[in-house]
Amino acid sequence: MAEFKRVGVCGAGLMGAGIAQVSATAGFETVVYEVDKGALDKGMARIHASLDKFVEKGALPAAEREATLGRLEQTTNLEDLKRSDLVIEAIVENMPAKKELFRKLDALLAPPAVICSNTSSLCVIEMAAVTKRPKQIAGLHFFNPVPIMKLVEVVKTIVTDQATIDALFAFSVKLGKKPVLAQDTPGFIVNRILVPYLLYAIRMYEAGLATKEDIDEGMKLGCGHPMGPLQLLDFVGLDTTYYIAQIMFDEFKDPLMAPPPLLKRMVLAGHYGKKSGKGFYDYPS
Repeated sequence: MAEFKRVGVCGAGLMGAGIAQVSATAGFETVVYEVDKGALDKGMARIHASLDKFVEKGALPAAEREATLGRLEQTTNLEDLKRSDLVIEAIVENMPAKKELFRKLDALLAPPAVICSNTSSLCVIEMAAVTKRPKQIAGLHFFNPVPIMKLVEVVKTIVTDQATIDALFAFSVKLGKKPVLAQDTPGFIVNRILVPYLLYAIRMYEAGLATKEDIDEGMKLGCGHPMGPLQLLDFVGLDTTYYIAQIMFDEFKDPLMAPPPLLKRMVLAGHYGKKSGKGFYDYPS
């Protein structure tokens, strides 16, 4: 089984920065790649702030924060990923962009290297198909916020070999995560269950069957959920949920996965949830 020592992370956004942080914290030499210096600086600032918070809470010794930062490299040159044993793609959720990056990584990396996508919804085998190493391609789907959430979905395509899956399970455990094996279908495990649930909550509210507050309180107090579905939609992002729902509906043609009209209209209005200041609830800046 392959053992990863040097990890590359493509993308320094919310997910990429979180993945790079947990990788470096777990002892891996980690290179963070971003095409734009401004985006890279923003991602590194996010990592610094997150580590500082762990230190303040007593969850991470100050010396370990410095050691973690010492294991992190940052670059805007893709060539600097060349020595990576594992590269995790966490760029924009756009298939043409991902396929272009996978082609470049395939040409750049040594033959044994593994390439993974952090996609939450796109077809991993479609990315693998543009490479000469499809058996070493898989999904590695982390959850937001990455330093806190314990789950990782290891996504096996119809050609991913078992050695790759075993290596990714071992890597996930070293990160302090719990890996679960998912098949390469839209939504994998969590979103396959979660998205229809969220969409049905919107339909209930849209139909006037209950207030948004009562829907959320019902699921929190009746099912023990830490957050109601409409609150969760605001946290995840209505635009993100709308995008994932479209992909899932296109694949399965299941009416439960079709985005409700209200969701579409809220996204068109720019009401994305917490990140835009307004969703089902208001979030004053």
